[in-house]
Amino acid sequence: MGLPQEDDDFEGSAARSTRGRMPSGKPNPVDVHVGSRVRLRRTLLGMSQEKLGEAIGLTFQQVQKYERGANRIGASRLWDLSRVLDCPMSFFFEEMDDATQSASPRNLSVETPDVEPRENGPMTKRETLELVRAYYRIKDYHVRRRIYELAKSLASPEEVPAED
Repeated sequence: MGLPQEDDDFEGSAARSTRGRMPSGKPNPVDVHVGSRVRLRRTLLGMSQEKLGEAIGLTFQQVQKYERGANRIGASRLWDLSRVLDCPMSFFFEEMDDATQSASPRNLSVETPDVEPRENGPMTKRETLELVRAYYRIKDYHVRRRIYELAKSLASPEEVPAED
């Protein structure tokens, strides 16, 4: 038994691994979505990137990369994040649109076009996150409920989704 010769290598082995990135090299939209959900949950809890990093053994810069989708989050790290952020792992995948879902690495091929991640949604804006945090700091349920009703009444009718 000899060592494999260069000619015996797999076809295309010279191609670099994309590690789940889009053909353009941009982060995969699924990773961007998961990272944005980490940021959403962390912000709703009023936790800094530094505190989250300390809790899971990372620097705040590494947390920033996770939140941007620049670094992929492995299963064991996602497990840690769900425990520290006190949410189920499924939380990180909620509200993922069809275009983002279709950009999962298993669906990527040479023909797969880049999908721009949805970064301008209202739930990704700092103003929204701060508003939700402030809302939940109101201890009195009745006051909270009146603020909720006020906000609904001030919104344009076409922007208010029907309640379940």
